[in-house]
Amino acid sequence: MNSFSKPAILHFGVLAILIVLFFVLPSYHVGAFSRIMVLAIYAMGFNLLFGYTGLLSLGHAMFFAAGMYGYGLTTNFFGLPLVPAVLVGVLAAAALATFVGYLALRTTGVAFMIVTLMFAQTAYLVIIYFGEFTRGDEGFVVQQAQRNLFGIDLTTETARYFTAFVLFSVCFLALSKLVQMPFGKRLVAIRENEERARMLGYDVATLKLWALIVSGAVSGVAGATYGLLFGYIGASFAAVHYSIFPLLWVLLGGAGTTIGPLIGVIFMFYLIDISSGYTNAYMLIAGLALVLITMFAPHGIVGTLRKRVLSWLP
Repeated sequence: MNSFSKPAILHFGVLAILIVLFFVLPSYHVGAFSRIMVLAIYAMGFNLLFGYTGLLSLGHAMFFAAGMYGYGLTTNFFGLPLVPAVLVGVLAAAALATFVGYLALRTTGVAFMIVTLMFAQTAYLVIIYFGEFTRGDEGFVVQQAQRNLFGIDLTTETARYFTAFVLFSVCFLALSKLVQMPFGKRLVAIRENEERARMLGYDVATLKLWALIVSGAVSGVAGATYGLLFGYIGASFAAVHYSIFPLLWVLLGGAGTTIGPLIGVIFMFYLIDISSGYTNAYMLIAGLALVLITMFAPHGIVGTLRKRVLSWLP
């Protein structure tokens, strides 16, 4: 078994497990995994920028929200069919990422974090300001009749799960392939030593911009899919905490790994879900878990496994 086949088997094994889970899990957990797969798309988009390129954005919620509102507003106000509406959402996120990247990538380090945070806060305030259309904090619901794909009602448990699965699979396999291609290798070279990458002749500025565009577009896929499958669109998804979540998921699962974002989302989702059944201070428990993992597994769950035991993990 060569070094390529092991990651491929792992990736298809993960997808096979997700299919099996639909048939063996109770209804509640099937719904939970539908949500987890959508959020994992968001985490994978963030991971491309943070884990592979070394750029820490604190404003990714604006891309998630751009996808969500791009889909929801065109569906509600223009009656656009489902597929074109979702594409509008993804394109809106990609266009926003291009604009933000063009300006924010003129900075580095802490300044880049702050600039992306400010852009995200601006996007959040724009949503609130145009409340006549966006319904501000209250948000709005996408009607069941608008969530129908070629006669398939996407509000049913089965359709929702497998729609989330298909989109997750496409993003998962595409990003896994992308990071193995020369483009992905160059991003890692920038993360490891930007100056050396520049000396080797790489167009660092263009590569970083493309990384941000792809990352923003994938986050937009997650946002549009979330609005489509769960039928609610609100300003809270553009708030700062929705920029922090993908960072936590990726740190927990393992930055710069292909399956780390999914593992991080599953871990955090069930940690909060279970602990909230015992106490209202469930975020305290989540914070404690984060501290412990940071102390004993500083590279995240998958990253630490790769470093200590399974060096072939992608």
